[in-house]
Amino acid sequence: MPISPHHRRASHAAVAALGTAGLIALAAAPAAFGDETAPGLVIGGIEPIDGVKPGSSFDVPVTVANKGTGPAERVWVSYSVTRGLDFAEVPSNCRAQQVPSYDEMPEKWIAVCAFDQAVEPGVVYTPEKPLRVRALDRALNDELRVRVGDVDPGADENGTPPVAGTAPAVKLIEGQAGNEGAARFVDVPVTSINTADYQVTGAALKGSVGDTVTMTVKFTNAGPAWVLTREGDRLVTVMITPPAGTSVIKPHGFCEAKGEVYACGTSQRSVNEGGRETYTFKLKIDERVADAKGSVALSTEARPFDPDKTNDKADITLDITGGGSTGSTGSSTDGSGSSTDGSGSSTDGSAGGPPSTGDDGTTTNGGNLAETGSSPWTITGAAAAAVVAGAGTLLIVRRYRDQT
Repeated sequence: MPISPHHRRASHAAVAALGTAGLIALAAAPAAFGDETAPGLVIGGIEPIDGVKPGSSFDVPVTVANKGTGPAERVWVSYSVTRGLDFAEVPSNCRAQQVPSYDEMPEKWIAVCAFDQAVEPGVVYTPEKPLRVRALDRALNDELRVRVGDVDPGADENGTPPVAGTAPAVKLIEGQAGNEGAARFVDVPVTSINTADYQVTGAALKGSVGDTVTMTVKFTNAGPAWVLTREGDRLVTVMITPPAGTSVIKPHGFCEAKGEVYACGTSQRSVNEGGRETYTFKLKIDERVADAKGSVALSTEARPFDPDKTNDKADITLDITGGGSTGSTGSSTDGSGSSTDGSGSSTDGSAGGPPSTGDDGTTTNGGNLAETGSSPWTITGAAAAAVVAGAGTLLIVRRYRDQT
């Protein structure tokens, strides 16, 4: 669970000493430091909210209780909602600010309400009018956090300047006991009736054998909803299979090889509507493979919010231009049954003679002798005739070796 901004703004030394476990224990046991007169404020009265329609509003009923032995002279109640939600109205004794995404936490709105009144031990209070929250068109899986304290939590330093509300101020009134909660903060899921369309885009590659080409594929959330993957749920994975006959020189940083397939993650656990991830690979074209084709596809875990599965997979095509290796003989086929060396010259063995190996490792039947205009049989005949010449034989044979 991401640590709230209020925890992050606490003393760095205190956070380092307590750690996450210490913070959770502190939230669960507000009067744990042995101060017999300290207030022990807890929040409660909130249940998961389900079936919200985008464009509608709902109330957030909360209770504030003091389980300590001393009164709290003032109380602050903070509300935080993720980006699919917003505050319908903010009372004038509250201030609101927008906080962009940072430290892998999603964008959110925060409202901090100050109550300048004492909260006595053993008494349950509730705001005389609950805060009202609106579901936006992009709402789907959102989170609501409510927190109580006896000191001002301050503003999130990463957010916009806080703005005071314009609705009438509210105060705390005594409520019925029995629903006072047990911790200083509570996280509540808010689920809306909405959809999001996850889709992928393939690529069309083109090049010659031996070339290094750039492959770029994309994952997009076409909306209308944004998607916040909740703790414990699987994040979407983009599975990328390069075309046959290619090798990966450099994969994307979010991708891990799983055999011949690359499993690629996302940069955040949330994907905004219209948001996308772009995955770029460097591939080398090793050989010509007929009808070579790769793919990009979404992982197959259940996504009830995404009913359209037709765009969950796309092709990665490869068009090899010019001559190229087939991998088995080192030459490329032009479709006529003979092969070429890339210059249009025949290398089907019709010239006869011993083969030679070129600089690129491919095998041809003319070798470097073709560049001299001489046939290997011509030089062999000359060498035979020069046997009677004694040392001249060595000279001719050495020239033949140099040229081959």
